[in-house]
Amino acid sequence: MPIQCTDAEWKILEVLWDASPRTMSEIMKTLEPTMGWTRHTVISLLKRMEEKGTVKVDESGPQKTYTPAVGKEEASTEQTRKFLSHIFKGKASLLVNHLVSSGDLTVEEIQEILDEVKKNAGK
Repeated sequence: MPIQCTDAEWKILEVLWDASPRTMSEIMKTLEPTMGWTRHTVISLLKRMEEKGTVKVDESGPQKTYTPAVGKEEASTEQTRKFLSHIFKGKASLLVNHLVSSGDLTVEEIQEILDEVKKNAGK
């Protein structure tokens, strides 16, 4: 199943990946200082995310609780592929070249990438 998340939905998933299950109020309390969302906004986002299959809702207790229905690694991989496809024609090398030419990627970070490539090449 493709994972489709808006930036706002991603924020909620990050809260849920950090600790789950959580109530809507706990999610709102965590995000309110940085996002300034109303209760209605959080409820709308959670309903949409349930419909998309990115969160699960448990209604067995006194309050609904929410847990992520997708893993962080799985979602990150899919979002990265989507980004690469959309912006860099699916080529990670174009992304790396862009980061190098813009100065956003240091020599140390490039070495880390090369070390990871070498490590994974043996798998």
